[in-house]
Amino acid sequence: MGSSFRYTSQVIGPDGDVLTWAKLPPQDTQRWVPRRKAEVIAAVQGGLISMSDACMRYAISNEEFCTWVRAYERFGLSGLRARQARLHSTPPESEQLVEAHSKHA
Repeated sequence: MGSSFRYTSQVIGPDGDVLTWAKLPPQDTQRWVPRRKAEVIAAVQGGLISMSDACMRYAISNEEFCTWVRAYERFGLSGLRARQARLHSTPPESEQLVEAHSKHA
């Protein structure tokens, strides 16, 4: 039972440079600056590494990775700053329900 994920040998990184497996952030990365997060996002989206492999390699949850992706898609590199991520985080469920209800009213 092989994986259906197809790897590629290189992708274009967030800064426009070629990103290869050797240029990925180190497995033991402790300080996640926005550029490193964006490199992992580009690697996953481009097929250099699967999301599950990236999460295992960097010891992050699928939810954390998806939070990175959403922040990057909405706010670019600045959205990947730890402080910015807290400022732009998803509102609590009760606020989401109120927003959803008010849209239908």
